[in-house]
Amino acid sequence: MEKSKIGVYGLGVMGQSIALNLLNHGYQVSVYNKSKEKTEKFIHEKISNQKAVACNDIQSFVDSLEKPRMILLMITAGKVVDEVIDALLPYLSEEDILIDGGNSYFMDTIERNRRLKEKHIYYIGMGISGGEQGALLGPSMMPSGNYQAYQMIQPVFETIAAKAKDDQPCIAYIGEDGSGHYVKMMHNGIEYADIQIISEAYELMRQAAKMSNEEIQQVFEQWNEGRLKSYLIEITAKILQKKDEKTNQYLIDVILDSASQKGTGKWTSIEGLSIGSAVPTIAQSVFSRIISSQKEERVRISEIFPQKTIIEMEDKKQFIEYLEKAVYASKIAAYAQGFDLLKKASKQYHWNLNYGEIAMIWREGCIIRAQFLEEIKKAYETEPENLMVSDQFKEDIKEALFSWREIAKMIIDAGIYAPGILSALSYFDGIRSNRTGANLIQAQRDYFGAHTYERIDQEGNFHTEW
Repeated sequence: MEKSKIGVYGLGVMGQSIALNLLNHGYQVSVYNKSKEKTEKFIHEKISNQKAVACNDIQSFVDSLEKPRMILLMITAGKVVDEVIDALLPYLSEEDILIDGGNSYFMDTIERNRRLKEKHIYYIGMGISGGEQGALLGPSMMPSGNYQAYQMIQPVFETIAAKAKDDQPCIAYIGEDGSGHYVKMMHNGIEYADIQIISEAYELMRQAAKMSNEEIQQVFEQWNEGRLKSYLIEITAKILQKKDEKTNQYLIDVILDSASQKGTGKWTSIEGLSIGSAVPTIAQSVFSRIISSQKEERVRISEIFPQKTIIEMEDKKQFIEYLEKAVYASKIAAYAQGFDLLKKASKQYHWNLNYGEIAMIWREGCIIRAQFLEEIKKAYETEPENLMVSDQFKEDIKEALFSWREIAKMIIDAGIYAPGILSALSYFDGIRSNRTGANLIQAQRDYFGAHTYERIDQEGNFHTEW
């Protein structure tokens, strides 16, 4: 019996889609799921002429693969991954390759890499972005681990990856151990911020400018033809067109304003705090989802403090122009925060990350794919201190600054909750400040805790008996 090129363990939505992607590109694929029924359903409903091998137990699954075996784990992150690894190990041979395609925490990937290295098993942590459609039609992939192992899997995964306009596959070797999952975590953190900023623009148009769904939809459609062109702007325009089939109402108007999350935005925020990198817009996006989930509490408090939109919208066209610039500048700030964290992480964990290459593999297939990622690639050719001061973006920031502040004033005046745009502007004001009030903070810390302070006119650390 012919052996399969690769095995896919886990047939959830993403597992099924990526298995089909592999099959559609001519690979014989073995599939396994703990639920035998799910495996049979996948084979009967999804497979037509492709070479798929359905396996009912782990041993037959492993034995069906050509050596060195290549097994892609498409399972829930956490302890389940370790349980599956332990179940597979008795049947694996040296130099077999396990590839974790889930959203695993990067520290877990580092530890699994270490543990399996002792057993001479290769372990690749591979962030995959693009959702169900991306997995099926071509995702963006961020693999890390042993470089020799990556070279072995590279031909297969380059084949199924999304292709950019220059036909380059949206996959690249990220670095050692957990760096691939770290970069995927950062992708998702930026995604949180991007989505938050877009939702705030929608809310400003809806609530402050009193624009209809049709008008707002046209704005997003127009933005998607310019420098804001991106997947998230594109789907926002499509979402605003959709009507409920039963009621004929716009679907957006009947969706509860309570957002969920799966944890990667939280991990990014925590990592920013741990490593000492400011990611306020990403963190505020996580907090915003938490506040949104407190729907009943918000409704009760709104009765005590009813919201009143007090701004007069005299020129909607100018407002939209201001808003477009504010959204673009906020987006640049969010990416700047994300890439600054990547720079600090690369140094902290000894990864030697290639920031321009990371931007390039996000051009297609992933959720934050956007036109301006090409500019980020160019920006990192000169290694700027911060993305916002790069030659690619500093003039855009200067041009947007007046509009950005005007939108911030409107947000405050209207009493609209928009922490993404406001925190992005505040971040900009922070990194451009040649002096802040932190000297007073240091004086206070020394006063109550003798923590010492540095001086601008002398070397060393000082303490004062206040």
